[in-house]
Amino acid sequence: MRAFLALDLPEEMRAAVASLQDQLRVGRKPPAENLHLTLAFLDDQPEAVLAELHEALQGERLPEIHLALQGLELFGGARPRVLYAKGEGGAALVALHRTVRRVARDVGIELSRERFRPHVTLARFRPHVTLARFRRDMSEDEAVKLGQFMARCGDWQFSEAPIAALCLFGSELHPDGAVHDVLAGYPLG
Repeated sequence: MRAFLALDLPEEMRAAVASLQDQLRVGRKPPAENLHLTLAFLDDQPEAVLAELHEALQGERLPEIHLALQGLELFGGARPRVLYAKGEGGAALVALHRTVRRVARDVGIELSRERFRPHVTLARFRPHVTLARFRRDMSEDEAVKLGQFMARCGDWQFSEAPIAALCLFGSELHPDGAVHDVLAGYPLG
C-alpha cells in the first residue's frame, strides 16, 4: 500500500487554504480533503510493515504541535512544478519530523532522500502544504497568471493552530488525482 505520515490540517486552516486555492487560475489543485503537511513519504509498503509502524508509533510520546502557514513559495526554479504554503511549527515540528523518520527506519522502511528532497534540504526540514502542481510545459499565459497570483498572495498567512494528531495515510492513485485515507491517528501533546 502506498502510504505517508502527515499532519492533517484543522478544518479552519483547510478552509482558508481551499479559499486561497480558489483564487489560483492555473495548475492542478489537490482537493481540500487531501490537504496535509507530509512528514515522511513511505512509498509502497506491505500491510505487515505498516502494522509494525502503527504499533511503534503508538508507543511514542509525540510533541504538541502548533502549526502556522507563512507565505507561499514555488519548487522547481525557472519551471515551477509545485506551489506550496510554508509551514512553521518551531522546534516541536522538527522534533516530530525526526521521530517519524527514526521510527520508520526502525521498522525497516527505507526513506529515500531523493524522493523526499522537497521536504528536506540537507539537514534542514522544510515543511509545507502543497496548493497546486504544474505541468512542465506551462504556457506563457499560465506563467503570467501564476506570477500575478504570487504578486497578490505570496505573503499569505494563516496564524498558528493546534494540530490534534499525526496521521498514517494510505494513498490510491487515480487518473484524476490521489485519494488519501487516514489509516490511523496518533495524538500529539
